[in-house]
Amino acid sequence: MIDVGIKVSMTYQWQYQKNQFQESVAIVSLMNILQDLKQQYKIGDITTKLIFWNVLLFALPSIVFGILKLFTIQIDYYQYVGLSDSFSALLTKPWTIISYNFFHSGIIHLVFNMLMLRFAGQIFSTYFTQKQLFSVYVLGGVFGGIVYILSYLFLPMLANQSALLVGASASIMAIVFATTTYQPYMNLRLALIGNVQLWHIAVVFLVLDLIQLPLENTGGHLAHLGGAFFGFIYIKALRGGIDLGNGLNAILDRLATLFSPRNATPFKKVHKNTQGKSNTKSGSRIITKDKTQQQIDEILDKISQSGYDSLTKEEKEFLFKAGK
Repeated sequence: MIDVGIKVSMTYQWQYQKNQFQESVAIVSLMNILQDLKQQYKIGDITTKLIFWNVLLFALPSIVFGILKLFTIQIDYYQYVGLSDSFSALLTKPWTIISYNFFHSGIIHLVFNMLMLRFAGQIFSTYFTQKQLFSVYVLGGVFGGIVYILSYLFLPMLANQSALLVGASASIMAIVFATTTYQPYMNLRLALIGNVQLWHIAVVFLVLDLIQLPLENTGGHLAHLGGAFFGFIYIKALRGGIDLGNGLNAILDRLATLFSPRNATPFKKVHKNTQGKSNTKSGSRIITKDKTQQQIDEILDKISQSGYDSLTKEEKEFLFKAGK
């Protein structure tokens, strides 16, 4: 009996230690995954960051409100982040004209849009800056949202209907059609299809939305078309010397300055202290960086005024190296 008791006790102890080890491994693995995701977000471009935000804003509410349902607490958070079909609702929840671009109705909706955002962001970044990409994403969504509200206001077919709009489709369409307007004959190679030009893809998206207009989600498809139209007029305005995203970028730069005042301090100290060998080297690095940034700005201004094709071979190579 004693031997049996000892064996049972050792078995329980071994099982306990095994469970503790498995829990420790799971915790360490989770921490490593979170650390990797944090690093990917930190070094990623604006497309990566937008994908992170879209996924996060889908996953967290789904988990939190899913748990609350277990306690019979029903909260429809889409009512607070989705875009309503009326201007009166927009006045009470003005943030929804932007927030709806970052929320999705389901996992399939999210995955498809994020794949398209990755594709659209990469081709857009071939010709334009990260700030321009973000401004087209946000403003394209805003324009699509306005078209959505107007469609419920003026179209007889939607007169007696009511719906909430969520999803990044209008923003993605703005990015796709902005790039297509700028470089319609850009060659792409698609799996299972082969070589196509960018305007072929844009036309397919356009036709799909037009076909589905009278079938279902009419307001949503009109929002997509609104986003596409914004992408078109954005490039037309840019070629005329007007960047429609400058106002948004100025606001964001101002906010970044307000919330990160410490960033300016080291820059000032470098210029104040000019004594010593190490300080001279630091000053040299700052000057080099300023000249590089100035040359980048001049090239980007040239692209805005005359297009990417107007750059010399040396300017294109310099811009490519600077973007790495």
